[in-house]
Amino acid sequence: MRTYDITLTITPQMVVWPGDPPVVIERTSSIAAGESSNVSKISMSCHTGTHVDAPDHFLNNGKTVESLSIDLLVGRAYVLHLPNVNMITASILMEADIPPRTRRLLFKTKNSDLWVNGNKEFQTEFVGLSIDAAELLVDRNVRVVGVDYLSVASYKMGKPVHSILLNAGVVVIEGLDLSGVSQGRYTLHCLPLKLGGADGAPCRCILVGV
Repeated sequence: MRTYDITLTITPQMVVWPGDPPVVIERTSSIAAGESSNVSKISMSCHTGTHVDAPDHFLNNGKTVESLSIDLLVGRAYVLHLPNVNMITASILMEADIPPRTRRLLFKTKNSDLWVNGNKEFQTEFVGLSIDAAELLVDRNVRVVGVDYLSVASYKMGKPVHSILLNAGVVVIEGLDLSGVSQGRYTLHCLPLKLGGADGAPCRCILVGV
C-alpha cells in the first residue's frame, strides 16, 4: 500500500482567502540567542491551507469543529478526476464514474495544477461545486466532500453551496493537494485540530491506496 500526503504545507508565503489574515510564524525563543530551546508561535485563519469547515462557519448554529465526527473523516473514499471542467455541476456528476454508495468523495480538478506550479496569487476562476451539484451529493448521501482549492463552492457562491452541504451534515474538506493522486479508491485519514468553539480547523490529510 502507498500513502499519499494530500496536505498543503503551511508557510507565510501561501495563498489565503481574500480578506483572511496571512500566515505568520514567529520565533519567540531561540537557541542562537542563548535560550535553551527553539519555540515559535503561529497566527493564521482557521481556514488556512488544508482545512475542514464546521457547520458554524456558515450556519452560525454553534456546531463547531470539535463536534465533527472522526468516524466520517476516516474511511474509504473515492477520488474523482475532472480535469476539463470549469464548474462541477449536477449533470457532470450524473455522467461521472462514481461508485455506488460512495460516502466520501474528493474532487481532483485543474485546481491541483496551481499547487504544482507553486502559484501564490489567489485565483477567482478556480473549479468548485454549483448549487445543483451540492444538492445532488446530499441526495446521494455523500457524507464527506473534499476539493482541491480553498472553497468547495465556485467563487462568490460560497453561502448557498456551503449551506446546502453543512445543513445536511456533510463534512467539507478544502485546500487538498491531489496533484499526485490518481482517480480511484483510497482510505482517507483526515484529522482536524480539535479547536474548541472554532468554525473550522487546519488538518493533516492522507490517502492510503487500497
